[in-house]
Amino acid sequence: MKKFPRFNEYKILVFRILLVYVFYFIARLLFFIYNVNLIKIDGVIDFFRLCYHGLTFDTTAILYVNSLFILLSVLPLVINTKRNFQRFLLWLYFGTNLLAYATNFIDFIYYRYSFNRSTRAAVDTLQNESNKSLLLVNFLHNYWHVFLLFFGLSYIWILLYKRIKLKPHEVHKNFKYFALSIVNFLLIVTLCIGGIRGDFKKSTRPINILDASRFVKNTSQSDLVLNTPFAIIRTWDTNSFKKENYMTKVQVDQLIVPIKFYKNNPPTKPNVVVFILESFAREYNGAFNKNTKIPDYEGYTPFVDSLAQHSLIFTNAYANGWKSIHGVSSVIAGIPSFKDAFTSSPYPQQKIESLVSTLKSEGYDTSFFHGAPNGSMGFLGFGNILGYDHYYGKTEYNNDDDFDGVWGIWDEPFFQFFNKTLTAKKQPFMATLFSVSSHEPYKVPSKYEGKFPKGKVNINQCIGYTDHALRQFFKAAKKEAWYKNTIFVLVADHGNTIAYDEYLKEFNRNTVPILFFTPNQKYVGENRELAQQIDIYPTILDMIGYPKPFRSWGRSLLNEKQVPPFVMKYSLNVFQYMEGNYICCFDGKSVVGFYAKDDKGMEHNLIKNKTPEMDAIALRCKAFIQDYMERIIDKRLTTVK
Repeated sequence: MKKFPRFNEYKILVFRILLVYVFYFIARLLFFIYNVNLIKIDGVIDFFRLCYHGLTFDTTAILYVNSLFILLSVLPLVINTKRNFQRFLLWLYFGTNLLAYATNFIDFIYYRYSFNRSTRAAVDTLQNESNKSLLLVNFLHNYWHVFLLFFGLSYIWILLYKRIKLKPHEVHKNFKYFALSIVNFLLIVTLCIGGIRGDFKKSTRPINILDASRFVKNTSQSDLVLNTPFAIIRTWDTNSFKKENYMTKVQVDQLIVPIKFYKNNPPTKPNVVVFILESFAREYNGAFNKNTKIPDYEGYTPFVDSLAQHSLIFTNAYANGWKSIHGVSSVIAGIPSFKDAFTSSPYPQQKIESLVSTLKSEGYDTSFFHGAPNGSMGFLGFGNILGYDHYYGKTEYNNDDDFDGVWGIWDEPFFQFFNKTLTAKKQPFMATLFSVSSHEPYKVPSKYEGKFPKGKVNINQCIGYTDHALRQFFKAAKKEAWYKNTIFVLVADHGNTIAYDEYLKEFNRNTVPILFFTPNQKYVGENRELAQQIDIYPTILDMIGYPKPFRSWGRSLLNEKQVPPFVMKYSLNVFQYMEGNYICCFDGKSVVGFYAKDDKGMEHNLIKNKTPEMDAIALRCKAFIQDYMERIIDKRLTTVK
């Protein structure tokens, strides 16, 4: 004790936190026992494998719940070992932990009805119930065994906590005591931050519900990996998903036609390759700015510009979100993100009709490629939910010599890996590649320093490098047998650093290029009509003559007659819907603005001079929101009406 001040305090703190892990494991085991018929597990080894992955999610929940307890336990307060202070810590420890722990037990029963771990949405639902007392009595009567298990385990937990006590002793208030306390405090805080985030990697964001799907063989297993406190904490401030009732379902279906069925082309099975390019905003692409009339404009994509001459391009296209994962859900599943992302909401773990599921039903092999550490950005988890057959990341690339040191494998070598992997596949295949290199800290491989223009903003040379990587990919791919029978799509996930005033305008802040290329040049030309990421999924199905109805909020960009061109996005805390001659701003309750279509800066509100066209646009905006919320919450992201 004299050599290592507070050693016993730290040792007992570790014991108390380890107790939480033990009881979380017991709760996970009981959760599985209660729902064994709903969660498919391939034996004991598979169960413990999922429990192991669950430790990451347990750590986040445990550290959140115990943050104050840990803080007070390690701060050099001098009174830390006093009996009254330790009594206070006991009440704090069990007051927070047992409240969080109890939510696991609710899901022993509730899971069989919701098929998801409870989230903030479940709490909101309960708050809206007027007969809470009756519900509690009914739950007590029907599921008394759950209460018995909870109180029995809580009693054992308390006994174990009290079994190892911290003996009171006088503190030597010297430099060594305070210096070591501060050092240990900083170390513990650092470890806690890493535990709450899920890791210390710069290339990943804090883990959320979606990440549980990274480790599963089927989607039901993700709920075994998760724990309920984590699910509630991670969705506490992310549930803006609420049903609306602006109009009847018949009106909704007439206005937005959520179930599409195209008969414009005969059924074919070309390969489909989708490039989702990191931060590859429309602003940087010369071919997409010929009509913007920006003074002294400079582009940084000579290859994409040359490819655009032989492609069908949309020069008035927009992203339906503002993060990378939003781009994936919008492009591949046709699901935009508004105030809160669909992928970080309580609802992503459900059956989703998408480009993946529709093409798989036609016999396609499906793959997702991302050169970052596997699971980065939530792509692996969401990819598993969508049902991709294969995921290829930094692990599968298996050569850290090409690692950029921050995010992942440099684009050029990873794009070549992409080509070689596709060449080995049986046709038809559908593959998505999400690029890496056009990202902060905006560096290029050392051998290319000075090769690409630095341009006006820090990302420009990285855009040039990714454009070069695309050139090398197509140069190699055109030699392969599968190349001529392929539809290639290029689109950005979202915008990025802005150099020109035109793209600083509010409605132009998140513009993207959309390009369709077929080697036989069946689709060529420039289209200036409104387009968006969610239109890509239905457009591809229209191109291949997909022979079945499918769910889509977007529209085919090939002569769609049912729905007029439009863009739906969320910014400035309002839904922004553009169609025809106007941009409509809707806050969820009322229309707060109308702007002329050319007023991209949204500076002149025309709401006082409403026209019938404005009213029709507002109605379509509301119909979109109503159907979007209902289908996501009710888990009807398929052709089910």
